[in-house]
Amino acid sequence: MSKKLLEGVKVVELATFIAAAGAGRFMADCGADVIKIESAKGDPLRHTAPSEGRPLDMYENTTWDLENGNKRCISLNMKTPEGKEAFFKLLDEADVLITNWRVQALERAGLDYETLKVKYPKLVYAIVTGYGEYGPDKDLPGFDFTAFFARGGYLDSLRQRGTVPFNVVPGVGDHNVAMNLAAGILAALYHAKLTGEGEKVETSLFETAVYNMGMMIQAANYDGIAKEYPINIREGANPFNSAWRTADDRFIQTCMPDYNMYYKQFMKALGREDLVDDERYFPIQNLQANGLGTEMYDICMEAMGKKTAAEWKVLLKEADVAFSLAQSWTEILEDEQAWANECLYKMKYDNGNTRTLVRPPVKFHEMGVPEYKVGPLIGEQGPEILKDLGYTDEQVKEYTEKGVLYVWNDERKK
Repeated sequence: MSKKLLEGVKVVELATFIAAAGAGRFMADCGADVIKIESAKGDPLRHTAPSEGRPLDMYENTTWDLENGNKRCISLNMKTPEGKEAFFKLLDEADVLITNWRVQALERAGLDYETLKVKYPKLVYAIVTGYGEYGPDKDLPGFDFTAFFARGGYLDSLRQRGTVPFNVVPGVGDHNVAMNLAAGILAALYHAKLTGEGEKVETSLFETAVYNMGMMIQAANYDGIAKEYPINIREGANPFNSAWRTADDRFIQTCMPDYNMYYKQFMKALGREDLVDDERYFPIQNLQANGLGTEMYDICMEAMGKKTAAEWKVLLKEADVAFSLAQSWTEILEDEQAWANECLYKMKYDNGNTRTLVRPPVKFHEMGVPEYKVGPLIGEQGPEILKDLGYTDEQVKEYTEKGVLYVWNDERKK
């Protein structure tokens, strides 16, 4: 393996949960020394297993590893003078600070950007918020369920009219934000290396959702389909962009943005050659003028219901129609395409269990695929990190006894 792309870059991560941590994980995979700072209680993300149907086990914590693999951790009591001093010593050597603390808390601790840039003019200061740094709701707590899915237009728009919103799961919005933040950090880091000038990088769950929804938000400027959402999918503008129930009760999603381009080949694939030259349904201008969009939807649904998903995979591939089976998470664990592209990784835990973990989605050819180390235990590398900063063994012992430094009691080391 060649030299890692961010080898020599030092990152301090003062963050909890997922969005900010995900950006740190990406940088750690690229070779940066990412030091995560936790309280003695630990990041709340360590304790979400019951909500995800997993065992609550510090030694086998797949969610924690996903967001914090390849990092080091120190647990500092930031409310003590000694803990604060150790934190600033970390910043003395850092290229990047990543945080998701609320702005008020950062200001109270003297860790806001305006304060830190005076002492650390080369520092890249990266912050994740729920709703952005400005506006009436800038201080609200934000999770992806609320700031991303709800406020960002997903829940009210992407449902069948007359039904409740779809079920949301944690991490989806956060992972979007993480990669956006990472992109901003790397741009600012490049600038800092060239000029010696730091920068503040900010993104939020809400801003990311607005960007993701950009096409339809912009379409809402006009009278038309965007203003009519939520809709019943039978009444969509293009019936070919729908999910179809198969004979074996699976769903296959097709995507044909240009209805006219795909019409004839799709009709042939469906076994409806009788409709290939039917001017009621083709081109789409006729379909819409005749008000036959729902009828075409029903024609397709009826046809798709006559064969199994396996049979449709063959026929749709032959027709060169973009489609995909709606997979379960369990199926994704065994997806050959995911394994071929190293989306997944087999982790052997110390307790003997082997679990499939997910990798960040960006790869580099020359650097190669990074080693996957499990996320650190609370404060696991704290003593070595302090020694790296010049603290003596006696000082480390003293700080531990005084509660400035905390190291989780690892039963395996007894």
